Amino acid sequence: MRIVHIITRLILGGAQENTLITCKLLARRGHHVTLITGPALGPEGELFHQTANAGYDVIILDAMRRAILPGKDVLTYIQLKTLLRKLRPDIIHTHSAKAGILGRWAGHALKGKLEPGTNKPAVVHTIHGLAFHPYLNPLLNRLYIAIEKSAGRCTDAFITVADAMTEKARAAGIGLDKPYTTAYSAIDEELFLNKPSQEDIRAFRQRYGIPEKAVVLITVARLAELKGHEYIIESAKRLAARFENAYWLFVGDGALTEQIKTQIQAAGLDGRIKFTGLVPPEQIPPAVHASDILVHCSLREGLARVLPQAMLCAKPVVSFDIDGAKEVVNDTTGFLIEPKDVDGLTQACAKLIENPQLCQTLGQAGIKSVIEKFAPDTMVNTIEQVYQNLLQK
Repeated sequence: MRIVHIITRLILGGAQENTLITCKLLARRGHHVTLITGPALGPEGELFHQTANAGYDVIILDAMRRAILPGKDVLTYIQLKTLLRKLRPDIIHTHSAKAGILGRWAGHALKGKLEPGTNKPAVVHTIHGLAFHPYLNPLLNRLYIAIEKSAGRCTDAFITVADAMTEKARAAGIGLDKPYTTAYSAIDEELFLNKPSQEDIRAFRQRYGIPEKAVVLITVARLAELKGHEYIIESAKRLAARFENAYWLFVGDGALTEQIKTQIQAAGLDGRIKFTGLVPPEQIPPAVHASDILVHCSLREGLARVLPQAMLCAKPVVSFDIDGAKEVVNDTTGFLIEPKDVDGLTQACAKLIENPQLCQTLGQAGIKSVIEKFAPDTMVNTIEQVYQNLLQK
Protein backbone atom coordinates (compact mmCIF):
# COMPACT_ATOMS: atom_id res chain seq x y z
CA MET A 1 0.00 0.00 0.00
CA ARG A 2 0.98 3.62 -0.49
CA ILE A 3 0.44 5.20 2.92
CA VAL A 4 0.80 8.82 4.02
CA HIS A 5 0.86 9.72 7.71
CA ILE A 6 0.30 13.36 8.69
CA ILE A 7 1.07 14.77 12.15
CA THR A 8 1.39 18.40 13.25
CA ARG A 9 4.77 18.29 15.04
CA LEU A 10 7.49 15.73 15.78
CA ILE A 11 8.03 16.86 19.36
CA LEU A 12 8.67 14.55 22.31
CA GLY A 13 5.25 13.05 22.96
CA GLY A 14 3.18 9.91 22.95
CA ALA A 15 1.30 10.58 19.71
CA GLN A 16 4.59 11.25 17.95
CA GLU A 17 6.31 8.10 19.28
CA ASN A 18 3.24 6.06 18.32
CA THR A 19 3.30 7.48 14.77
CA LEU A 20 7.02 6.86 14.30
CA ILE A 21 6.69 3.23 15.41
CA THR A 22 3.75 2.79 13.01
CA CYS A 23 5.64 4.28 10.06
CA LYS A 24 8.76 2.21 10.75
CA LEU A 25 6.93 -1.11 11.02
CA LEU A 26 4.68 -0.47 8.02
CA ALA A 27 7.79 0.32 5.94
CA ARG A 28 9.46 -2.89 7.15
CA ARG A 29 6.40 -4.81 6.00
CA GLY A 30 6.94 -3.58 2.45
CA HIS A 31 4.52 -0.65 2.27
CA HIS A 32 5.59 2.68 0.76
CA VAL A 33 5.26 5.14 3.65
CA THR A 34 5.57 8.93 3.71
CA LEU A 35 5.36 11.06 6.87
CA ILE A 36 4.29 14.70 6.50
CA THR A 37 4.82 16.99 9.50
CA GLY A 38 5.47 20.56 10.51
CA PRO A 39 8.57 21.96 12.22
CA ALA A 40 9.20 20.90 15.83
CA LEU A 41 8.89 24.36 17.39
CA GLY A 42 8.61 24.95 21.14
CA PRO A 43 10.32 23.70 24.30
CA GLU A 44 9.23 20.06 23.96
CA GLY A 45 12.25 18.84 21.95
CA GLU A 46 12.12 16.92 18.67
CA LEU A 47 12.17 13.37 17.31
CA PHE A 48 13.45 13.92 13.77
CA HIS A 49 16.59 11.91 14.56
CA GLN A 50 14.40 8.80 14.85
CA THR A 51 13.31 9.12 11.21
CA ALA A 52 16.85 8.77 9.83
CA ASN A 53 17.32 5.55 7.83
CA ALA A 54 13.96 4.26 9.11
CA GLY A 55 12.76 3.18 5.66
CA TYR A 56 10.16 5.88 4.96
CA ASP A 57 10.14 9.39 3.49
CA VAL A 58 9.70 12.54 5.59
CA ILE A 59 8.34 15.84 4.26
CA ILE A 60 8.32 18.99 6.44
CA LEU A 61 5.70 21.67 5.78
CA ASP A 62 6.97 24.84 7.40
CA ALA A 63 3.48 26.41 7.45
CA MET A 64 1.93 23.63 9.58
CA ARG A 65 1.72 24.88 13.15
CA ARG A 66 -0.14 23.80 16.28
CA ALA A 67 -1.72 27.20 16.92
CA ILE A 68 -4.71 28.46 14.92
CA LEU A 69 -3.12 30.73 12.27
CA PRO A 70 -5.60 31.24 9.39
CA GLY A 71 -3.02 32.32 6.80
CA LYS A 72 -0.66 29.43 7.52
CA ASP A 73 -3.55 26.99 7.88
CA VAL A 74 -4.92 27.81 4.41
CA LEU A 75 -1.43 27.47 2.96
CA THR A 76 -0.94 24.12 4.74
CA TYR A 77 -4.25 22.83 3.33
CA ILE A 78 -3.25 23.82 -0.22
CA GLN A 79 0.22 22.28 0.17
CA LEU A 80 -1.25 19.06 1.56
CA LYS A 81 -3.60 18.71 -1.40
CA THR A 82 -0.71 19.32 -3.81
CA LEU A 83 1.49 16.75 -2.07
CA LEU A 84 -1.26 14.15 -1.87
CA ARG A 85 -2.01 14.50 -5.59
CA LYS A 86 1.67 13.81 -6.26
CA LEU A 87 1.99 10.92 -3.78
CA ARG A 88 -1.30 9.26 -4.82
CA PRO A 89 -1.74 7.36 -1.54
CA ASP A 90 -4.11 4.45 -0.97
CA ILE A 91 -4.35 5.47 2.70
CA ILE A 92 -4.11 8.87 4.39
CA HIS A 93 -3.68 8.47 8.14
CA THR A 94 -3.80 11.63 10.26
CA HIS A 95 -2.82 12.34 13.86
CA SER A 96 -3.25 15.29 16.28
CA ALA A 97 -5.68 18.18 16.05
CA LYS A 98 -4.34 20.52 13.36
CA ALA A 99 -2.96 17.84 11.02
CA GLY A 100 -6.02 15.74 11.72
CA ILE A 101 -8.41 18.45 10.55
CA LEU A 102 -6.49 19.80 7.55
CA GLY A 103 -5.23 16.38 6.48
CA ARG A 104 -8.70 14.82 6.50
CA TRP A 105 -10.26 17.74 4.64
CA ALA A 106 -7.51 17.57 2.01
CA GLY A 107 -7.75 13.79 1.68
CA HIS A 108 -11.53 13.81 1.38
CA ALA A 109 -11.38 16.49 -1.34
CA LEU A 110 -9.27 14.08 -3.44
CA LYS A 111 -11.39 10.97 -2.86
CA GLY A 112 -12.11 9.21 -6.17
CA LYS A 113 -10.09 11.77 -8.13
CA LEU A 114 -6.67 10.11 -7.94
CA GLU A 115 -8.04 6.74 -9.06
CA PRO A 116 -11.53 7.24 -10.53
CA GLY A 117 -13.98 4.48 -9.70
CA THR A 118 -12.32 3.70 -6.34
CA ASN A 119 -12.80 5.02 -2.80
CA LYS A 120 -9.11 5.95 -2.67
CA PRO A 121 -7.59 7.61 -0.83
CA ALA A 122 -9.17 6.07 2.25
CA VAL A 123 -8.91 8.49 5.18
CA VAL A 124 -8.08 7.21 8.68
CA HIS A 125 -7.68 9.31 11.83
CA THR A 126 -6.16 8.26 15.14
CA ILE A 127 -7.60 9.90 18.26
CA HIS A 128 -4.69 10.12 20.71
CA GLY A 129 -6.62 12.63 22.80
CA LEU A 130 -9.50 15.04 22.25
CA ALA A 131 -9.21 18.82 21.91
CA PHE A 132 -12.40 19.36 23.90
CA HIS A 133 -12.54 18.57 27.62
CA PRO A 134 -14.31 19.68 30.82
CA TYR A 135 -11.60 22.21 31.78
CA LEU A 136 -11.98 24.25 28.59
CA ASN A 137 -14.16 27.29 27.92
CA PRO A 138 -17.64 25.94 26.91
CA LEU A 139 -17.71 28.08 23.76
CA LEU A 140 -14.34 26.70 22.66
CA ASN A 141 -15.56 23.19 23.41
CA ARG A 142 -18.57 23.70 21.14
CA LEU A 143 -16.32 25.07 18.40
CA TYR A 144 -13.87 22.16 18.64
CA ILE A 145 -16.69 19.60 18.62
CA ALA A 146 -18.25 21.25 15.53
CA ILE A 147 -14.89 21.15 13.72
CA GLU A 148 -14.34 17.51 14.72
CA LYS A 149 -17.82 16.60 13.48
CA SER A 150 -16.98 18.23 10.14
CA ALA A 151 -13.70 16.34 9.91
CA GLY A 152 -15.50 13.19 11.02
CA ARG A 153 -17.65 13.35 7.89
CA CYS A 154 -14.40 13.26 5.90
CA THR A 155 -13.10 10.20 7.77
CA ASP A 156 -13.57 6.60 6.63
CA ALA A 157 -12.38 4.99 9.88
CA PHE A 158 -11.23 6.02 13.34
CA ILE A 159 -8.50 4.41 15.42
CA THR A 160 -8.32 5.27 19.11
CA VAL A 161 -5.61 4.63 21.68
CA ALA A 162 -8.19 3.62 24.31
CA ASP A 163 -11.81 2.50 24.46
CA ALA A 164 -12.44 5.64 26.54
CA MET A 165 -11.57 7.81 23.55
CA THR A 166 -14.10 6.00 21.39
CA GLU A 167 -16.79 6.50 24.05
CA LYS A 168 -16.05 10.23 24.40
CA ALA A 169 -15.92 10.89 20.65
CA ARG A 170 -19.18 9.04 20.01
CA ALA A 171 -20.85 10.77 22.98
CA ALA A 172 -19.99 14.09 21.31
CA GLY A 173 -21.61 12.90 18.07
CA ILE A 174 -18.38 12.51 16.09
CA GLY A 175 -18.33 9.94 13.28
CA LEU A 176 -21.36 8.01 14.53
CA ASP A 177 -21.71 6.24 11.17
CA LYS A 178 -18.00 5.34 10.95
CA PRO A 179 -16.12 2.33 12.37
CA TYR A 180 -13.95 2.82 15.46
CA THR A 181 -11.10 0.47 16.37
CA THR A 182 -8.93 0.54 19.49
CA ALA A 183 -5.19 0.07 18.90
CA TYR A 184 -3.24 0.59 22.10
CA SER A 185 -0.27 2.89 21.57
CA ALA A 186 2.81 0.73 20.99
CA ILE A 187 5.93 0.92 23.10
CA ASP A 188 9.48 -0.09 22.16
CA GLU A 189 9.25 -2.70 24.88
CA GLU A 190 12.81 -3.99 24.95
CA LEU A 191 14.01 -0.59 26.15
CA PHE A 192 11.82 -0.91 29.24
CA LEU A 193 12.16 -4.64 29.89
CA ASN A 194 15.97 -4.46 30.02
CA LYS A 195 16.80 -3.45 33.58
CA PRO A 196 20.00 -1.43 34.10
CA SER A 197 22.66 -2.67 36.50
CA GLN A 198 22.61 -1.59 40.14
CA GLU A 199 25.69 0.47 39.39
CA ASP A 200 23.88 2.35 36.60
CA ILE A 201 20.87 2.93 38.87
CA ARG A 202 23.14 4.22 41.61
CA ALA A 203 24.87 6.56 39.13
CA PHE A 204 21.52 7.88 37.90
CA ARG A 205 20.39 8.69 41.42
CA GLN A 206 23.70 10.37 42.24
CA ARG A 207 23.34 12.58 39.17
CA TYR A 208 20.17 14.09 40.61
CA GLY A 209 21.18 14.10 44.27
CA ILE A 210 18.93 11.20 45.29
CA PRO A 211 20.20 8.95 48.11
CA GLU A 212 20.88 5.34 47.19
CA LYS A 213 18.32 3.98 49.71
CA ALA A 214 15.57 6.51 48.90
CA VAL A 215 12.09 5.51 47.75
CA VAL A 216 11.61 7.51 44.53
CA LEU A 217 8.20 8.54 43.21
CA ILE A 218 8.62 9.49 39.55
CA THR A 219 6.37 11.61 37.35
CA VAL A 220 6.99 11.73 33.59
CA ALA A 221 5.01 14.57 32.02
CA ARG A 222 5.36 17.99 30.47
CA LEU A 223 5.38 20.75 33.07
CA ALA A 224 2.20 22.23 31.67
CA GLU A 225 -1.44 22.97 32.41
CA LEU A 226 -3.63 20.01 33.44
CA LYS A 227 -0.66 17.69 34.04
CA GLY A 228 -1.39 17.75 37.79
CA HIS A 229 2.01 18.54 39.30
CA GLU A 230 0.32 20.75 41.91
CA TYR A 231 -1.50 17.71 43.37
CA ILE A 232 1.75 15.77 43.58
CA ILE A 233 3.44 18.68 45.35
CA GLU A 234 0.61 18.92 47.91
CA SER A 235 0.76 15.16 48.46
CA ALA A 236 4.58 15.29 48.80
CA LYS A 237 4.22 18.03 51.40
CA ARG A 238 2.09 15.69 53.52
CA LEU A 239 4.32 12.65 52.97
CA ALA A 240 7.79 14.19 53.28
CA ALA A 241 7.77 14.57 57.07
CA ARG A 242 6.31 11.09 57.54
CA PHE A 243 8.78 9.33 55.22
CA GLU A 244 12.25 10.83 55.41
CA ASN A 245 13.48 8.47 52.70
CA ALA A 246 10.84 9.55 50.13
CA TYR A 247 11.96 11.64 47.14
CA TRP A 248 10.10 12.80 44.05
CA LEU A 249 11.49 13.06 40.52
CA PHE A 250 9.86 15.23 37.84
CA VAL A 251 10.93 14.21 34.33
CA GLY A 252 10.12 16.77 31.65
CA ASP A 253 10.04 20.46 30.91
CA GLY A 254 7.46 22.99 29.82
CA ALA A 255 5.86 26.39 30.18
CA LEU A 256 5.14 25.98 33.91
CA THR A 257 8.64 24.94 35.01
CA GLU A 258 9.40 28.11 36.96
CA GLN A 259 5.91 28.26 38.46
CA ILE A 260 6.18 24.67 39.67
CA LYS A 261 9.63 25.32 41.16
CA THR A 262 8.17 28.27 43.03
CA GLN A 263 5.38 26.04 44.40
CA ILE A 264 7.98 23.53 45.57
CA GLN A 265 9.95 26.24 47.36
CA ALA A 266 6.80 27.50 49.07
CA ALA A 267 6.04 23.96 50.23
CA GLY A 268 9.52 23.60 51.74
CA LEU A 269 10.36 20.68 49.42
CA ASP A 270 13.41 22.10 47.65
CA GLY A 271 15.65 19.16 48.49
CA ARG A 272 13.01 16.46 48.11
CA ILE A 273 11.66 17.06 44.60
CA LYS A 274 14.25 16.74 41.84
CA PHE A 275 14.07 17.74 38.16
CA THR A 276 15.70 16.08 35.16
CA GLY A 277 14.51 18.68 32.66
CA LEU A 278 13.76 17.57 29.11
CA VAL A 279 15.24 14.14 28.32
CA PRO A 280 15.16 12.13 25.07
CA PRO A 281 12.87 9.07 24.93
CA GLU A 282 15.76 6.62 25.30
CA GLN A 283 16.51 8.07 28.75
CA ILE A 284 12.99 7.46 30.08
CA PRO A 285 13.54 3.71 30.75
CA PRO A 286 16.62 4.20 32.98
CA ALA A 287 14.80 7.00 34.85
CA VAL A 288 11.83 4.73 35.57
CA HIS A 289 14.06 1.78 36.51
CA ALA A 290 15.95 4.04 38.94
CA SER A 291 12.65 4.90 40.63
CA ASP A 292 10.19 2.86 42.69
CA ILE A 293 6.67 4.18 42.06
CA LEU A 294 5.10 6.00 39.10
CA VAL A 295 2.70 8.82 39.99
CA HIS A 296 0.59 10.29 37.18
CA CYS A 297 -1.90 13.06 37.98
CA SER A 298 -2.85 14.42 34.55
CA LEU A 299 -6.43 15.65 34.32
CA ARG A 300 -6.82 14.81 30.62
CA GLU A 301 -5.04 12.19 28.54
CA GLY A 302 -6.03 9.62 25.95
CA LEU A 303 -4.07 6.86 27.59
CA ALA A 304 -0.75 8.01 29.01
CA ARG A 305 2.01 5.83 27.54
CA VAL A 306 4.04 6.23 30.73
CA LEU A 307 1.53 3.99 32.56
CA PRO A 308 2.32 0.82 30.56
CA GLN A 309 5.95 1.93 30.28
CA ALA A 310 6.25 1.91 34.06
CA MET A 311 4.53 -1.47 34.22
CA LEU A 312 7.06 -2.90 31.75
CA CYS A 313 9.71 -1.75 34.25
CA ALA A 314 7.81 -3.66 36.97
CA LYS A 315 6.81 -0.49 38.80
CA PRO A 316 3.45 0.03 40.55
CA VAL A 317 1.34 2.92 39.27
CA VAL A 318 -0.73 5.56 41.06
CA SER A 319 -2.90 7.45 38.56
CA PHE A 320 -5.89 9.74 38.50
CA ASP A 321 -8.85 7.85 37.05
CA ILE A 322 -9.19 9.78 33.78
CA ASP A 323 -9.87 8.66 30.22
CA GLY A 324 -8.07 5.40 29.38
CA ALA A 325 -6.15 4.97 32.65
CA LYS A 326 -8.62 2.36 33.91
CA GLU A 327 -7.82 0.18 30.88
CA VAL A 328 -4.35 -0.54 32.31
CA VAL A 329 -4.42 0.41 36.00
CA ASN A 330 -6.43 -1.74 38.39
CA ASP A 331 -6.16 -3.34 41.82
CA THR A 332 -3.55 -5.80 40.57
CA THR A 333 -1.21 -3.19 39.03
CA GLY A 334 -1.63 -0.07 41.17
CA PHE A 335 -4.11 2.48 42.43
CA LEU A 336 -6.70 4.56 40.57
CA ILE A 337 -7.57 7.80 42.38
CA GLU A 338 -10.41 10.22 41.72
CA PRO A 339 -9.06 13.31 39.92
CA LYS A 340 -7.89 16.08 42.27
CA ASP A 341 -8.26 13.80 45.33
CA VAL A 342 -5.07 14.67 47.21
CA ASP A 343 -6.13 12.65 50.25
CA GLY A 344 -6.56 9.51 48.13
CA LEU A 345 -3.32 10.21 46.29
CA THR A 346 -1.43 10.60 49.56
CA GLN A 347 -2.88 7.40 51.05
CA ALA A 348 -2.04 5.34 47.95
CA CYS A 349 1.53 6.64 47.84
CA ALA A 350 1.97 6.00 51.58
CA LYS A 351 0.86 2.36 51.19
CA LEU A 352 3.48 1.81 48.51
CA ILE A 353 6.29 3.71 50.26
CA GLU A 354 5.91 1.61 53.41
CA ASN A 355 5.37 -1.71 51.64
CA PRO A 356 8.15 -2.72 49.19
CA GLN A 357 6.65 -6.21 48.84
CA LEU A 358 3.37 -4.72 47.59
CA CYS A 359 5.35 -2.67 45.07
CA GLN A 360 7.03 -5.81 43.80
CA THR A 361 3.78 -7.79 43.56
CA LEU A 362 1.97 -5.02 41.67
CA GLY A 363 4.99 -4.48 39.42
CA GLN A 364 5.22 -8.12 38.35
CA ALA A 365 1.49 -8.21 37.60
CA GLY A 366 1.90 -5.03 35.56
CA ILE A 367 4.44 -6.61 33.20
CA LYS A 368 2.11 -9.53 32.44
CA SER A 369 -0.88 -7.27 31.86
CA VAL A 370 0.68 -4.98 29.24
CA ILE A 371 3.47 -6.88 27.47
CA GLU A 372 1.30 -8.17 24.62
CA LYS A 373 -1.30 -5.39 24.58
CA PHE A 374 1.31 -2.66 23.93
CA ALA A 375 3.68 -4.58 21.66
CA PRO A 376 4.46 -2.76 18.37
CA ASP A 377 3.35 -5.70 16.22
CA THR A 378 0.04 -5.87 18.09
CA MET A 379 -0.70 -2.22 17.26
CA VAL A 380 0.45 -2.34 13.65
CA ASN A 381 -1.42 -5.60 12.95
CA THR A 382 -4.61 -3.83 14.03
CA ILE A 383 -3.87 -0.70 11.99
CA GLU A 384 -2.96 -2.72 8.90
CA GLN A 385 -6.24 -4.63 9.16
CA VAL A 386 -8.19 -1.36 9.28
CA TYR A 387 -6.44 -0.25 6.08
CA GLN A 388 -7.17 -3.53 4.32
CA ASN A 389 -10.82 -3.46 5.31
CA LEU A 390 -11.22 0.02 3.82
CA LEU A 391 -9.49 -0.84 0.55
CA GLN A 392 -11.64 -3.93 0.08
CA LYS A 393 -14.84 -1.86 0.05
